[in-house]
Amino acid sequence: MKRSEERKKVDFASIIKKPINVQPICCSTNSAKVGHKRFDWMLISSSVLVIFGYITYLLFRIEQNENLNHESALIAFASGVFEFINTMWWGILLGIFFVGLLDHLPREVLIKALASRYRASGILRAIAAGIFFDLCSHGILMIGMKIYERGATIGQTTAFLLASPWNSFSLTLVLVSLIGIWYTLIFIFLSAVIAAITGWTFDLLVAQGHLPENPTRAAIYENVNDINLTSITRNWFCNIRFSFRGFLHVVLDGLSSSRTVLRWLLFGIVLASLLRAVMPTGIFAYWFGPTLLGIMLTAALASVVEICSEGSTPIAADFATKASAPGNSFTFLMAGVATDYTEVISLKDTTKSWKIALALPLITVPQVLITGMILNYVS
Repeated sequence: MKRSEERKKVDFASIIKKPINVQPICCSTNSAKVGHKRFDWMLISSSVLVIFGYITYLLFRIEQNENLNHESALIAFASGVFEFINTMWWGILLGIFFVGLLDHLPREVLIKALASRYRASGILRAIAAGIFFDLCSHGILMIGMKIYERGATIGQTTAFLLASPWNSFSLTLVLVSLIGIWYTLIFIFLSAVIAAITGWTFDLLVAQGHLPENPTRAAIYENVNDINLTSITRNWFCNIRFSFRGFLHVVLDGLSSSRTVLRWLLFGIVLASLLRAVMPTGIFAYWFGPTLLGIMLTAALASVVEICSEGSTPIAADFATKASAPGNSFTFLMAGVATDYTEVISLKDTTKSWKIALALPLITVPQVLITGMILNYVS
């Protein structure tokens, strides 16, 4: 048998050709090289503030034997940073590893497979992909617009966008560390239900002629039929060779690919800690507690604050832990996606329809508010 025909085992970190980076400029994980390497101000400044807050808390705790004056805004900020880091560290490390592992999956094949001939199964696939794709919310938005261009229905596209409120597998682990496994699983389930209802509603409106059909949908069928996902997955798995060198490669790739996640995550820690510093727990719980006023203020805040999902996760966790309002936490994560003006404008530009773009918040926000109120009532 010729050597070229022999099955070759590949290294753990060299699994299939790496997918094309489709993240938008605002969320690029790589520093653009235009004559020189771009300085990441957000990552550096957020890291400095987090390190400063953590060290400040340690120094004050040592000096005062843990009897800290939490009335000080500086100590309140430092305490928030200390608490977040000590709670999230293991989720961040696991997230970095899984980001490196998922970075070697054939993402472009998954994108093609999402555009199923059948609307219902396509929506379920889109929901699964929305949960497991490890991208920030703006990266998910870019993928969503791409699968629509490749023939997905608008229902499949919106289900993909809404499937996970934090839109990142690694951030799911962080959320587990912040609010616990049960609330995280409940959030995933409820976000999947809302994504399914929204997707089926969109496709129903298209079928009834109230919204326009995707004009490129028919062109995708041949491409989908040519893909054998079972064969591709089997070949990918069989060609994995586990080694320490491969493991190290995956970790380093995960660290590099997690730059966007870490940037916004650290920024979110700074924002959440500043919120604790300027707004005492009692006032925060009063205004953003498990009440109708609290959930409406939360939805309004989610609509106004334009940050990536990584940045919103620590703030959302505070609604559940400090204000005892898990429904507000869920609302903050989901309403931000549904009312984000970047998302609305992207839908309009891609679908060439204001009706589709404006239908997203109109269909989604009522579901999110009702679900949030039920969560608050049950908890």
